[in-house]
Amino acid sequence: MDTKTFALITDVHSNAASLKKGLSIIEKRNDIDQIICLGDCFALGPAPKETIKLLKSIPECIFIRGNHDRYLLEELWKQERPNLEGMSPDDPICQAIIANEEWTANELGSEGVEFCSAMKIAHREIINDTLIEFTHAWYQRDDIPPTMNEALSWRDHVSKGNPRIENFIFIHGHVHTPRNESKENVTIYCQGATGLPFDEDPRGAVAFLSVENNIEWEVVRYEYDKSETIDLLEKLKPPFYTNLQNTVKYASIKNDL
Repeated sequence: MDTKTFALITDVHSNAASLKKGLSIIEKRNDIDQIICLGDCFALGPAPKETIKLLKSIPECIFIRGNHDRYLLEELWKQERPNLEGMSPDDPICQAIIANEEWTANELGSEGVEFCSAMKIAHREIINDTLIEFTHAWYQRDDIPPTMNEALSWRDHVSKGNPRIENFIFIHGHVHTPRNESKENVTIYCQGATGLPFDEDPRGAVAFLSVENNIEWEVVRYEYDKSETIDLLEKLKPPFYTNLQNTVKYASIKNDL
């Protein structure tokens, strides 16, 4: 019987300090068969250049494209009235985030375009009687994860071509908050975020999925030097930086703290 253990990072958002600590936790384990990054690698944080260097150092990592990675490729800021995730293009917060997208793209240059262009939309693995789908949010879209009803419909569709599968696992990032939801033979997991949590727990997160006779899901939350990220935001002053400092401190997208 086959066995495989995955290590997962997601939503790094150019927080190199947290990424370094997360990778050090992964490296301490000797049972990891595959590392997967679930997207949103660069925008919003202060260290895109260091982040891309760290990500490129991960051996044979599978990279899934997030919506912020897509914005970089689309050059969202060049649109006439750009918006994102349902925000009004006249919203100052929307405008600041889009300005941050442009700042990030300028920091990364052609290396960032090449890196994001090579990312996958989704990745699927079948281990024994378990099928695992890895995406940023959903294989049909990158900005809204599936509801459980959508996941059940997905299972019904996928099972037609894979009749021997008994367990279906869907793993996503994007929402920056943990998720562990099961119904029938479908389970949806999200670890939260490696670089920019939104669940009022400012620790970073990496996750491990082991599949053999049973399925084991482990999320490791860890402390890292947040002052490194906060001070770098202050030094560089990229667009939206004061809001991001509060998000790093408090793990909340409420920026009136």
